[in-house]
Amino acid sequence: MWNLSLVWWEFILRGIIVYFFVLVLLRFTGKRQVGQLAPFDLVLLLILSNAVQNAMNGGDNSVIGGMISAVTLVGVNWLVGVITYKSKAAERLIEGTPELLIHNGKLSSGSLARSSTRCVSVVRAREAGCMEIEEVRAAFLENDGTISVITRQK
Repeated sequence: MWNLSLVWWEFILRGIIVYFFVLVLLRFTGKRQVGQLAPFDLVLLLILSNAVQNAMNGGDNSVIGGMISAVTLVGVNWLVGVITYKSKAAERLIEGTPELLIHNGKLSSGSLARSSTRCVSVVRAREAGCMEIEEVRAAFLENDGTISVITRQK
């Protein structure tokens, strides 16, 4: 229970490697807010966490090994947060940039096709008070998966 089967620094190294691997993997799967997770997205995240567990702990099931891995993940996550806060370039690389979905009442087909958000953007436009898509000056898919709508002046 308390004996490590790996040296302590290997837990840290494995945690860092797995953290960045999963970050890159999720970065390329698209933008989606936690509240917008479909059941299959949640299942994917749960199975993904289980799949990388052994890569992080190297088969070690000790309490100390789990604590080292947990502290490593929280620490790396905190460090990534600090770096993205201080560096716009790092923020763009890690979090991405907002995508233009609608510009002057016209759907941006490239962004909509990449993000699969055509219907959602129309619904968000209506929530913003626009009954027709032509009433939207701009709509953006934000980094967190939400859609921001700017209406035309009436």
